[in-house]
Amino acid sequence: MKTLTMLMLGLGLTVSTLGNAAGLAVVDLAKVVENSTYLKQQNASLTQSIKPTSTKLEQLNKEIESLQQRAQSANQGDLQKLSAQFQAKVNEFTTTQQGLQAKVQSSIQASNNVFETRLKQAAEQLRKENNVDFILNKNTVIASDAQYDLTDKMIQKINAMK
Repeated sequence: MKTLTMLMLGLGLTVSTLGNAAGLAVVDLAKVVENSTYLKQQNASLTQSIKPTSTKLEQLNKEIESLQQRAQSANQGDLQKLSAQFQAKVNEFTTTQQGLQAKVQSSIQASNNVFETRLKQAAEQLRKENNVDFILNKNTVIASDAQYDLTDKMIQKINAMK
């Protein structure tokens, strides 16, 4: 019985030591993204840069609707001209919309690449500063002690990067 107790105690110490050797910390990545000043600035900049094109698309849409309404009461001669105008406006709308989508996708990809680099740099700094071996996404961890949550520190580090 004494031997069994000593064996269990020894195993407990070994497991305890292993847990500390592989230092773990967690970060809520969703919260980091949500509180990133960089991503907020990029989003605001993107919104501002696409505003003229969005306005143009709204205007083209109104013109297309107007052409449709005029076509309903047009005679046969006017109908062909209206149809050609309608098709030209639809083509312009489609081309403009596709260009806008490409611009948005490109901008988002560039922002994500920069943010990912910053995230990795901040994570590595935090890992070293807190003497841990791994930083895991908090949303994939079933349970963790709040003392190992580095989310706020991560947000501060990322927001401090220029």
